[in-house]
This record gives sequence, structure tokens and C-alpha cells, in this order.
Amino acid sequence: GAMCVDSITDLSDNASKLLEALQLSHPHELDPGRSRGKKRPLSLNPITWQVPRIVDRCCTYLEMHGLQTVGIFRVGSSKKRVQQLREEFDRGLNVFLDENQSVHDVAALLKEFLRDMPDSLIPRELYGAFLSTATMEGPAQLDTLQLLLFLLPPCHSDTLLRLLRFLAEVAQHAESSWDPEGRQIPGNKMTVSNLATVFGPNILQKEKPGEKDAGALNFEDSAAIILVLQRLIEHHHSLFMVSPEMQCDVLRRLFQTDPDVIKYLLRRK
Repeated sequence: GAMCVDSITDLSDNASKLLEALQLSHPHELDPGRSRGKKRPLSLNPITWQVPRIVDRCCTYLEMHGLQTVGIFRVGSSKKRVQQLREEFDRGLNVFLDENQSVHDVAALLKEFLRDMPDSLIPRELYGAFLSTATMEGPAQLDTLQLLLFLLPPCHSDTLLRLLRFLAEVAQHAESSWDPEGRQIPGNKMTVSNLATVFGPNILQKEKPGEKDAGALNFEDSAAIILVLQRLIEHHHSLFMVSPEMQCDVLRRLFQTDPDVIKYLLRRK
């Protein structure tokens, strides 16, 4: 469940920091089902995919078993079972979530993990900057959000992308649908707005959990948090995509200033 991994050992400190700053990837490159042989843009993510096991397994379980669960993330759970799962992950056990678990218990575990992280998923020093985008509109808002995402540590960036992909899929099942036989499949009622309301305060935190005034947000901050997370869910694919033009510009600059980094990237490929 650790949040940080240091796997760049053959570069100087300066080069390592430079690579860590270039962590956004093309989502297709991270797709485990991608086919071989097609030309793809170069990923600038220097470190392997860094998502805590507890986050990835909770999201995967809920994608398999919870997308049609009405009120997921809003219906109560068993505190005892959630605490037991949490302790098993904390002890480093290889916890497998299957159909024997309750959807609502796993949903509560995911929310608790995000809420109780020592540093929130979007670091607190960026809290004000992210909230300031709520007053922006159109391309300016999305461009600013993407630049802020560039500032996230790779582990936070990877984990946020995994979570946003999952939340977008939950929102796609909010409305009822019908199967090929004409039977109604109930929607989970969790729209993007509802999900942003539930997860926003866990991802964008002004104070650490337990600190004085933690959780005491004014109305303006609460509304801004919900709006910002809505935009992140709705546009996560493009926000986490580095344009070919930007990659070319970065690589051109690196070739002039840090040719060893170019060699490192080529070795990875």
C-alpha cells in the first residue's frame, strides 16, 4: 500500500528529478490489453505504474461487482468488516476481494483510505491552486488543471488517474438501461455530480484529518471542490494526455540540456 517507489537508480539526482517532473503518460500505453505493433507516442513516465494495492483492488472489485449497485458509496457498510479488511491491507497481506465481500464494505474502505492518507491525493500545498480553477471556464480551466496535474508526484498522479477512470465508469452506469431481452438494468444513481460530492472532500483536503478545523469547509470551498472534481472526472482522459507537440518540445530541450536522459528513455523503449 505504499505511495512512493524509487526505481531510478542509474541516473544522477538532477536527472531523476527531471524525469519525475515528466510523469504524465498516454493512457493507452497503460492499458494492459493493448495490442502490439502499432505506433504509439513515447511515454514520459519514468517510473512503473504506482498505484497502492488497496486502491487498485478496490476499484477492480467494484468495477466487477458494484456498477449496478444502487447508491454505491452512499449506503452504509459494516464498520467491523471494513476495519478487518483495512487491517489485513495494513499488515501487507495479499488480500483478495471476491463476491463474498459486500460492495458497500469495499466502497467504504476505498473512501476511508483516501480520506486518511497522511498527504491527500492532491497534495495540500496545491489545494488553493486547484480550487482557483473553479472560477475559470472553457479551455483555460482545462489547461490550468492539466498544468497543475503536471505538479503531482508520479505516485499521486497514477493513483488519481486510476480513481478518476473508475469514477467515470461508475457514472456511466448511473441511469437505468435495458439488456438485449428487454429487461431493465437498474442504474446506480451515482452521477458525476454525486460522485464529486462524495469523493471531493477526501481528495482535496485543506487540513490533515484530525487537525483543528479539519472538515469545516465553508460553502464556497465545498462548491468549488465538487466542481473541480467533476471536471477531473469528465475530462480525465485528455487531462492526463501529453500532446505530441509537448512531448516533441520536451525531448528537443532534453537533447540540448540532458542528453543522458534521452539515452535513458531510449533504453526503456
